[in-house]
Amino acid sequence: MLREIRNVRQVPGEHKRRWFTSDTMDLIVWIDESNHPAQLQLCYDKGRRRAERALTWKRGVGYTHTAVDDGETGGRYKSTPILVVDGSFNAARVVDLFKNGSVHLPIDIVRFVTSKIQEFQNGMAHMSLPSLTSNTIAPFDQSI
Repeated sequence: MLREIRNVRQVPGEHKRRWFTSDTMDLIVWIDESNHPAQLQLCYDKGRRRAERALTWKRGVGYTHTAVDDGETGGRYKSTPILVVDGSFNAARVVDLFKNGSVHLPIDIVRFVTSKIQEFQNGMAHMSLPSLTSNTIAPFDQSI
């Protein structure tokens, strides 16, 4: 179950952060001066080697979905974890994971995060590739 970390370090000049954590998820929500969410990052599948993912949303910027490179390389020293491009996203699974882990969270945060997960999925479903023109594809060469 997600539980709130109390006394989270706040960064001067940034929105207030609320951080919720469990064995399998982390949720950070940045709250603006009007007490509305301005940004979120939901990390899920935490603890599964090479499986952790992060869905990030920021007002005015939009969404990213990334994998978490945990910095483990089999060498002597562990590197700092970083976010790397990852396109696979199963919204229904992520909503289920989040709802199952968020029963003790404030209902407004649960609704907000759930709506952002679904909004991201809906946006992905409506994305389309630009139409191709004769200038974007090389003609088929039959001599090969």
